[in-house]
Amino acid sequence: MDNREDNALDTVAWEALWKRVPSPVALVDLQGRIIEANPSLCRMLGYARERLLELSPSDVTYGRGPVLDLESAAKMAEEEQDSSSEEKRLVRADGSVIWALISSASVPTRAGGQQLIISQFQDITAQRASDLLWRQVLSNAPVGMAMNDLYARATAVNDKVCELVGYSRDELIGCGTELAYEPDKERIEALYAEFREGRVESASLDFCMRHRDGHPFWLAGRFSLIRGPDDRPTSVVCLYEALNGAARVNEEHLAELTRKALHDPLTGLANRALFLDRFQKQLGELTGRRGLLALFMIDLDGLKAINDTHGHLAGDAFLQAAAEQLLSAVRPDDTVARIGGDEFVVLATVADQDRAERMRKRIDQQLNKQATAPGRDHITLAASVGLATTNDVATTSHTLLGEADRDMYARKRARTR
Repeated sequence: MDNREDNALDTVAWEALWKRVPSPVALVDLQGRIIEANPSLCRMLGYARERLLELSPSDVTYGRGPVLDLESAAKMAEEEQDSSSEEKRLVRADGSVIWALISSASVPTRAGGQQLIISQFQDITAQRASDLLWRQVLSNAPVGMAMNDLYARATAVNDKVCELVGYSRDELIGCGTELAYEPDKERIEALYAEFREGRVESASLDFCMRHRDGHPFWLAGRFSLIRGPDDRPTSVVCLYEALNGAARVNEEHLAELTRKALHDPLTGLANRALFLDRFQKQLGELTGRRGLLALFMIDLDGLKAINDTHGHLAGDAFLQAAAEQLLSAVRPDDTVARIGGDEFVVLATVADQDRAERMRKRIDQQLNKQATAPGRDHITLAASVGLATTNDVATTSHTLLGEADRDMYARKRARTR
């Protein structure tokens, strides 16, 4: 059998394959024009083969563009790119529009032959409609709605969720159980452990969350497990509704939760969140008034040595004694906060710089003396106190904390010389 007979057989086999392959396939030139189409593509678009090949590229696309991205086609022809994949809207013979996923690759040619692209078409209209429906439901749902991964981290949230918790969508994406209070946080994590193992398909849970402004609130959560094609758990759809305090928790409990959210559990002093809130409030009150906002940065000396030598209970007593001495050195309306392991700050509005210096001296005296704590006598306190003041309402907490911190370390170095 000579080569002509081999070529004839190859041609017959190719034509049989082309006509019988169930997937819609086309040969497309570098201008995006369909120059050959198999029967499956003709059925998909509703055209006879002869009519389809007569049409220009823009006749079969919604928006009058080429069937293929011409830049990608050129790169495949020049072997700079092996293949491409894109989603495009196509117009059928009856005028209806479908979404298609078009996967393409270049066709090897003999020297001097026409460069062609072979493209496979997949109708993804139903999938796109489902995705659009999900986005519309997510956006327009009257309740909070989210998609979470199997570790309770948000992958999509709607505007209602943002409204409920006070955070933006960008801030919530990737956020897990950080905003939930104990022991509800543990209950949520336990539920997601069951979801990961596929032991439950859905669940309901009421839990307490922390709003961005610091106050606690209750949510009713409804959770449904989503499984993949292999029946393994993939994600969780969540619905959230706010529960009013009267229905879920009494005012006394809410007050306790609020106190815990804004105060240091060891000393009972304000924490960093409450300090920053008070800073903005007191700074704003300077508008149109004379006076200064004074910030005192306090660093206790010797906490590590106490912990290493006597244990952390002794260290806790040391911190509690320091907190008591600080409170005795300031006025009732001044803010005293613990913002780090052995770092405290005091925020006070004073008449002038001289009053601020006198207050610093009083704090210094109270924190460099013998003191007592519950169950312990004769605790020796030692501390360095830095000071920074401002009457500029545009001053940031970061700036003033930095100035007070530098002043504090300068005084600490001076004491050790």
